[in-house]
Amino acid sequence: IMSSFSEAALEKKLADLNNSQQSIQTLSLWLIHHRKHHGTIVKVWYKELLKAKPDSRKLTFLYLANDVIQNSKKKGPEFGKEFGAYMKKVLDHIGKLKLDDKTCHGINRLLQIWEERGVYDESHISEFKRSWMKYMPDSQSENEPPIKKHKSDRKEKKEKNKDLPSDDIKPAKPTKNPKDSPIVQLRSPSNGPPDANSLIKALQDLENSASSDAAIRQKIAKLPPEVSDVSLLSKLQDRASAEKLVKQVNEALNMLVDYNNRLSTELEDRKHAARMLQDFIQSQKTMLAQTEDKLEEYRQRLEKVYQVRQELRAHLQSLPDLTKLPDVTGGLRPLPSAGDLFSLS
Repeated sequence: IMSSFSEAALEKKLADLNNSQQSIQTLSLWLIHHRKHHGTIVKVWYKELLKAKPDSRKLTFLYLANDVIQNSKKKGPEFGKEFGAYMKKVLDHIGKLKLDDKTCHGINRLLQIWEERGVYDESHISEFKRSWMKYMPDSQSENEPPIKKHKSDRKEKKEKNKDLPSDDIKPAKPTKNPKDSPIVQLRSPSNGPPDANSLIKALQDLENSASSDAAIRQKIAKLPPEVSDVSLLSKLQDRASAEKLVKQVNEALNMLVDYNNRLSTELEDRKHAARMLQDFIQSQKTMLAQTEDKLEEYRQRLEKVYQVRQELRAHLQSLPDLTKLPDVTGGLRPLPSAGDLFSLS
């Protein structure tokens, strides 16, 4: 049962928010349930984001906004429009902070996901990126996907550079990053492949996924047919039966909304795990090739050491054994001493 909405309740939930999937999805579901308060929700979200500490926690607020925007699209565009109205100010605020690389890459990836999935149109994405990237160091911004240009911008640039080689006027295309889940800790190519522990954890998390939840599937299967078949409404004979059915429908709705959200998240998590596996396998292939090269290099060194040892043994065998030479001093008188030489006698 969803608790009632109030600004104080929302502030408390935002204060307790953490970067885990469960925390973000639980609060997202609660916000979507109270979508009629979307204006107040986004206003409080923005106010609490400005106060969030440490600064890296602001990325969690963006993950929450992303989850709400994408999972509420079918119900209406209210959240998308409301968050979009604040997003430029949010990115301008966050861009001024000294954030770690992981947080910066997470924000970049989130903007790229919104662009790829059409969450916001091209003009909004370009505006968001400008607000965010104008504060980024040049060395970092060079590694991130460029802002897509409007057709008029590309045309103007092409005319301006018509005397340059063709390679200089081709608009750069953003490369797709294999990390596509905004909930699991995001990565970009510049961060390298996932480590083994992260990959193992991602795979273990899938063991408790929504599709393997037999209990909830059994509950859904036991729902009365009246909650999903409009034609059966004609059989209602009295108000008590109708009110009982309304309660069953609301319970079924909440259950199915929650399960559908979990399945959607699982889908993204499985895509993310698949891409992590792909990156990890590719990195292992690269490391395998490097190790093979090293192995060959040190095999050659070992062979040279073997050759030196063999040559040294052969050389030792060709040298005379001084211990086996005859005693050339045997039978000869010893040389006279100095006293003998100068003796007066």
